[in-house]
Amino acid sequence: MEKRSFFKRVINAGGSNRTGQIHRGVSTKILGALACSFLFVAVVSAQKKDKISRYETFIYASDRISELIQDEYNKKLDPVDTLELDGAISGFGIAMLNAGKGIAGGYVTSIIDIGVNMIAGLITQNANNKIKWEEIVKAENSYQEKLSTVEPVNNFYSYPSLDGPMDPAGMNFNGIGCLRTIDGDTVFYVSCHIDKSKINRIIDHSKFELSLDTLIIDPYQCNLPNSNFDTEFSFDKRSNLQIIIEMRLISSWINEMTQLQNNQELGSFVISVPVNKDELGAQRKLRYVRTYDKPAKYKIAGESFIVPRSFMGLRDARNNYKKSWGTGDYRIEILLTETCGITDAYRKNWRTDWTQRKRADEDENFVQRSWTTLTSQRWDQISKQWVVTMLKAPADMITTDLLKELDLAP
Repeated sequence: MEKRSFFKRVINAGGSNRTGQIHRGVSTKILGALACSFLFVAVVSAQKKDKISRYETFIYASDRISELIQDEYNKKLDPVDTLELDGAISGFGIAMLNAGKGIAGGYVTSIIDIGVNMIAGLITQNANNKIKWEEIVKAENSYQEKLSTVEPVNNFYSYPSLDGPMDPAGMNFNGIGCLRTIDGDTVFYVSCHIDKSKINRIIDHSKFELSLDTLIIDPYQCNLPNSNFDTEFSFDKRSNLQIIIEMRLISSWINEMTQLQNNQELGSFVISVPVNKDELGAQRKLRYVRTYDKPAKYKIAGESFIVPRSFMGLRDARNNYKKSWGTGDYRIEILLTETCGITDAYRKNWRTDWTQRKRADEDENFVQRSWTTLTSQRWDQISKQWVVTMLKAPADMITTDLLKELDLAP
């Protein structure tokens, strides 16, 4: 068996045990349509069925959020009280803290891929063929991809505060988005922003919610079936396709008593989208754009606390000690899950499918393969955004040039 064919079979297998290559640049059509600024972009390149698959995660930033919070405050205050809000924090004069930071970090890890081998190995076991076929196909009906920052983003707020750890003044976090493209074509896109109709929850409870603005799903380019066979998703064979997007906000901070709170989950958001063939539109894709005069078709479950600021003492120009709190340090994790079932017609035709699988596997051995994950994170000063790149590949495919490209070369 030549090396390339084996490599193709392994990378097309389950989970995130896949590889690819890094492509610079972001789809100008998608980014040009986004009417907001991007603070962070996480990129995962992986190869699926001989095509380059690219994941990009966005954390949106907007000064408008702070203005909306202040407006909501003013509605609750008497006119006299409003005049007393002199904005002492404006004396900091601090802009975005990420600028010019350069390379933030990166790492290399290795794993042993045995999951795919265990599934495929069922073909050679002595058991009822129908039972084995059912186990294999069910194992192909689930896929997960996890996207996350390498290091924390350190400015949930634009500037520090003199008023307390939960002071929302200067809040610029405005939502999360995720884009997946294959050969430049959008196959998955979700964009969520802070629900502006519920800004009062930030004031009353220090919590915020997200609303879904845009959704694009190409079911025929999803990661199912999660198989080492080069097979496109088919509604004739697979049923009940479901795309689940989970987003988690995680933070660490220290309070005035020097008590450390490390990696605390502040909240999570979940979108569950059933994908039906009869709802697909142009180019066989599911498309949804929220219109504000109609109820949302897909709701986001969950909420999150705003990020607590870490305590930090400071001295002013006259050497007077003052209490202050920082700009909010946090991480984002996104878990994309795809699931489906088996149609009755596919199950009825199991013998034909089983025979095809046997023929494809009879000349190949499934062995453990060592995989390496490369991850790097940097601040892009020109585009004003974080770029996190993650690449997973067989260890023997990692080259010095690739390490240099990711700024991980020794």
